[in-house]
Amino acid sequence: MTIGLVSLGCAKNAVDLQVMAGHLLKAGHTLAPDPDCADVILVNTCAFIESAREEAVAEIARACELKRAGRCKAVVAAGCFVQRYRAEVLKAFPDLDAVLGVDALDRITQIVKEATRASLPRTSRSYRGSGTLAASGTPRGSGALAASKSTAVPPGMPKKVFDPPIPALRLTGAAFAYLKVAEGCAHRCAYCAIPAIRGKFRSRPLKSILAEARALVKTGVKELNVIAQDPMLYGVDFRDGTNLVTLLRALDRIKGDFWVRVLYSYPSEITDAFLDWMNTSPHAVKYIDVPLQHTDPKILQAMARGSAVKATLAAAERLRAAVPGVTLRTTVMTGFPGETPATFKRMLADVKRMSFDHLGVFAFSPEEGTPAATLPRRPSLVVAERRAREVMALQKRIWSAKARKFVGQTFRALVIAPGIARLASQAPDVDGVVHLRSAAEVGAFVDVTIGKVRGFDFEANEN
Repeated sequence: MTIGLVSLGCAKNAVDLQVMAGHLLKAGHTLAPDPDCADVILVNTCAFIESAREEAVAEIARACELKRAGRCKAVVAAGCFVQRYRAEVLKAFPDLDAVLGVDALDRITQIVKEATRASLPRTSRSYRGSGTLAASGTPRGSGALAASKSTAVPPGMPKKVFDPPIPALRLTGAAFAYLKVAEGCAHRCAYCAIPAIRGKFRSRPLKSILAEARALVKTGVKELNVIAQDPMLYGVDFRDGTNLVTLLRALDRIKGDFWVRVLYSYPSEITDAFLDWMNTSPHAVKYIDVPLQHTDPKILQAMARGSAVKATLAAAERLRAAVPGVTLRTTVMTGFPGETPATFKRMLADVKRMSFDHLGVFAFSPEEGTPAATLPRRPSLVVAERRAREVMALQKRIWSAKARKFVGQTFRALVIAPGIARLASQAPDVDGVVHLRSAAEVGAFVDVTIGKVRGFDFEANEN
């Protein structure tokens, strides 16, 4: 049986897909190079914000269209969107054969087996947004089909932590991999639905992480990207003194030439021990992604991030002083309830003052079931998006000034695809890349001299 994989959402979601793919391979299935040419299409969904939900609906609908056209036997939907809206998804997509929640990844082979039982094409429904799915007509026989669908969305909050099958499968290519070290979230930010979808924070056992890391390095991976909803809290639930630095020092003892990059660092949780690791590790990439979300104290309080106000305002100065040459990235939000022209102006001034190397911005999306969804004085979406564009315009000016200083300099880079590399200052998927003017082996470290800036990317010659 060939399985076509469709991956949506963040890197943590991609790791879940790798776990499922590993189980499928062990069961004798084959992964299709093109999802459109597979027996079964597995759509791993995201539900973080409205645009992510719309993308999930569109991909499920597209897969169901392929099934109705006779181009695949079954469609399975998994991930956060299914976890949160299982009943709505089943009603809206009668052609969907099975759903799989985030706490049932190891049941994927059973679900695929059940999903491939013969079923007749049905009519799908339409999606109205904000977490609701509405019928565009009553499909004949949909009630009987709903009862026959395979569902693996255990009740209650997710509690498991999954280890990928070893040798670890990766869908990121030969050069780099994501190393998920924890699941769930310990924070309760007012705008975020992740804790309700993914459950409480729970660390993955150190032994299993190291086993996966060794397997990845052994197969040629040159960059381990440590990810979780909040990697800084790794080990806090073990209550035995194990923490993120314990893990990072253990990774350092793995033999080989590779980078270790930690992605996402809550500003008030960055410890001196972590910064010392970054300065002394033979593998550490001097790169810190510290998502601030906002800088105005009143907005941070409303976001339930009030405990991080002081750390937020001093983040860039502290980190640059502690780690010379560090690359800093952040994410900010516009249009949060209560954001006024004055509070937005303050954030804009702080973004300019802190001068981040990389920055992402998004307009506030009211998430069903979160405290922020019902807060008053929310700026209109038009205003939020205009402010987001203003932040991005400022960041482009900051980046242009910084990027010019790269021209003529030589850096070590990791080749991630034919003709494409990344510097240590460029994280996968979110930052720019380096376009090479000569061929280099994928998965190799090369020295490159930057010749030209191309938007957020560089052009370079291999030395």
